[in-house]
Order: sequence, then C-alpha cells, then structure tokens
Amino acid sequence: MAQDTAPAASPAAAPPAGPAGPASRLQPVQPIRLLIPIAVGVALWFIPAPDGVDAPAWHLFAIFAATIVGVIARPLPMGAVTVLGLVATLVTGVLKPDEALSGFSNSTIWLIVTAFFISRGVIKTGLGNRLALFFVSRLGRSPLGLAYGLAATDLVLAPATPSNTARAGGIIQPIVRSISSSYGSEPGPTSRKVGAFLTSSAFHANAITSAMFLTAMAGNPLAAQLAGDQGVEVTWGAWALAAIVPGLVSLAVIPLVVRFIYPPELKHTPEAATTARGQLHDLGPMSSAEKVMTATIVGLLALWTLGDRFLGMSATTTALVGLVVLLISGVLTWDDIKKETQAWDTLVWFAVLVMMATQLNALGLIPWLSGEMSSLVSGMGWQPAFILLTLVYFFSHYLFASNTAHISAMYAAFLATAMMAGAPPLLAALVLGFISSLFASVTHYSCGPAPVLFGAGYVPVTAWWRTGLVVSIANIALWMGIGGLWMKVIGMW
Repeated sequence: MAQDTAPAASPAAAPPAGPAGPASRLQPVQPIRLLIPIAVGVALWFIPAPDGVDAPAWHLFAIFAATIVGVIARPLPMGAVTVLGLVATLVTGVLKPDEALSGFSNSTIWLIVTAFFISRGVIKTGLGNRLALFFVSRLGRSPLGLAYGLAATDLVLAPATPSNTARAGGIIQPIVRSISSSYGSEPGPTSRKVGAFLTSSAFHANAITSAMFLTAMAGNPLAAQLAGDQGVEVTWGAWALAAIVPGLVSLAVIPLVVRFIYPPELKHTPEAATTARGQLHDLGPMSSAEKVMTATIVGLLALWTLGDRFLGMSATTTALVGLVVLLISGVLTWDDIKKETQAWDTLVWFAVLVMMATQLNALGLIPWLSGEMSSLVSGMGWQPAFILLTLVYFFSHYLFASNTAHISAMYAAFLATAMMAGAPPLLAALVLGFISSLFASVTHYSCGPAPVLFGAGYVPVTAWWRTGLVVSIANIALWMGIGGLWMKVIGMW
C-alpha cells in the first residue's frame, strides 16, 4: 500500500546545494516557439520597405511583429519576450536608449500598475469575497439571479481591479464552483444542472465589466495611450460615462442570452442564497481594513470621475494617492507591493509595447498603414466603413490569445483608418476600446479569464464557441446601437 506521506529524506539523500542542485538548473526555452518569432522578424527585416515607408520604420515594424508573434507563441513569459524585443531595438540601432526606454516613464502605465497594487487590497482584506456573498444572498434564489449576483460583484470590483483574471479566478470562480458543487453539479454529466450556465455567464459578464472602465482591464490604458498618440484624449471619466449605459444593458441582457442558448436544468436555487447569508453571518461585521478599503475605492471612483476636471488631478495621481492611503493605514504593506508580481510584470511588457507602438506612429508606419487601409473603404461613407472596420477588428480576435497583443497589433491602425474615413475621433477611439475587451467572448483561449473558467471543465469547447459567437453578435448590437445613441446624446460625436 502506498504511503500517504513520504518519509523524511536523510542528509545523504538531499540534493547538493552547489551548481548541480535543482535551484541552479537551466530552464530552457521551447526552441520551436522561439524560432517562429525570430523567423518572422528576420523575414520582415530583409523584405524591402514598401513605398512611403522609411527603413527605420520598417525595421522597427519587423521587431514589433516578431514581439507580438512571440507574445502569442510564448517561448518565454510575456515580460521576457518584450524585453527581447526591447534589446533588439537597441542592438540593431533602430532606436536610441532614451527612445527605447521611454515607455517606463509613461504615466498611463503607472496608473495600471498602481491599480494592481490597490486591487491586492481588495483580495487581501476579503472585501471581494464579502461582496460576492452579499449579492448571492440577495439575488441567488434562481440560476439567473445567481448570474446577476456574480455580474454585480464583478461590476463593483472592476474599476479598482485591472486584472480581469484575478476577478474571474480569485473571486468569481471559487463562488461558482462552490455553488455548483452544493447542487451536485460537477464537470461531466451533471454540469448542465447549474455549473455550465454559471460558468458561461460569469465569463461573459467579466468581458463586459472589463469594457466598462479604463482601469478594469490591463489593455484598456494601452488603447487610451494609442488614441492619445493620435490626438484623441480618452480620460477615465469619459470612458466610464460612455460605457455605463451599454454596459449595464449588456449585463442585464447577456445572462438572458446565455440562458436561452445554454439553459441550466435547475430552475430554483434557494439554498444558495441561504448558504451565502450564513457565510456572511459567520464573517461578522466589516473589519477596519475592509472599511478603509471601501472608503478608498469610493474616493478613487469620485476622483477618477471628477478630479481631473475640477481639481486638476490626473487619474495616475489619484491612484497613487489611494495607494499611499492603503500603505499608511496598514491595509497594504511594502512587502505586499514587492510581492505583487503581476503588477511589476505588467510594467515591463506594457512599457515596451507602448514604446514600440508610439515609435511606429512617430516614424510614420501607422499613418502609412492607415492610409492604405482607408483606400479600401473609401467612398463607403464613414458609418458603413466604421461598422466594417469594427467587425473585422472584433472577429480577428479568433487569431489571438491575448487582448493586449491584439490591441498592440491592430488598435492604432484601425483607429487611424476610422478617423480617415470620417468617423468622429472620440467615438471611434471609445468603441474600438470597448471592443478590445468584448471580443474576448469568442473563444476559450481569448484572454486570461477564458482558460481559468473553461479549465473548470463545465462547458465543452463546442458549446463555449457557439455561445461566444451569439453573445458576441448581441454585444456588438448593444454597444454600437444603444452605446452609439447614448454617446450621441451626451455629445461625444
């Protein structure tokens, strides 16, 4: 019979601590995955630049394209891949050091990094879990009510949680799994009881909330920065104001769409609400750390919405003030900041991608590409041209496994083309920005939350893709129809 625990190793059996020990073993990359982006970059480098494109711009495009392919192929973690791209720009002499490192001083990047630190407080204090239990206790008497409760949790947490993966995997998924198991719904034959519906609804709600706030998904500030490079200012308040109506409508409609396509077998789940109330009772009153965290989030939302207009305080400054409050109050410690590896990782890859995209625009590659694309839609009128560009941008996400990679590769060119076709700049920038989160609905590999929720095993691939396609069409109609009308009402175009 196998032992439940392994016997303690004797000193003689312990691995050596020197160079041959496990800690010093090489961690090789996957050679095929590394050769693919290198081959792409080398091939583009030696192809003659098209007419109208200078050699430095074309060579930077070759490095940029290789970097994006590397982000998708993942021979190394994303941050490491972008560092390789950064070094390539320096070694080849395409960029000077001050140009190549300029992204690290970008205030938009520090906004999203600081928001990661703040979101750590939401998880550390348990505020996120308390919010989820609260909404489930109030709305959880049916599977649809549970779906709305989980969506409401995601919505409340989204403005201060730029990692949609953390929201989906750290807060929402454990609640979904717990509720599903309590009703005997496990991956496999019983998944359709309630687990498959809740998983699918939670995933699509996460894509919607990611689109509603500038700080709800790490790629949103990248889109805003790329828009700013083309003279279109997108503030936190403008993004939230434009997204609030189509976002709330989508959160109300999409769970109904999912229920129609992929209905749960159970129709009533009163025990879920009762259990959540019991767990809330066990938690007791809010701790002082939760109260400080709540007050900080409320203050951040107020300043992000109004601070720039009335106090001259930028969104980045506001985020840093919020972080200082959490540090002084003891909600976060400096060790918490040092250990927030996702934030520091984001700082690196975000800075490199922003730098490359900015330099491509400055060197004339993006204007040239946009001019070429605009010739394809010339004579159509800006409305049909913009709809066509939007659909191509949306459904090309079937080719991507990262929102950020997709934004980096295509957002700037599609925005410039839309504006050349006559689309109102702010409308075009915001709609393409919203779509940069919404297109995550299409596949089970589309973004960070997708493999987290798909990996639970409740929803088969065919059902995931079928539901994703229908939800995508519904979201396009809601965000471009109702959203476009709403932005017209508030004077954004």
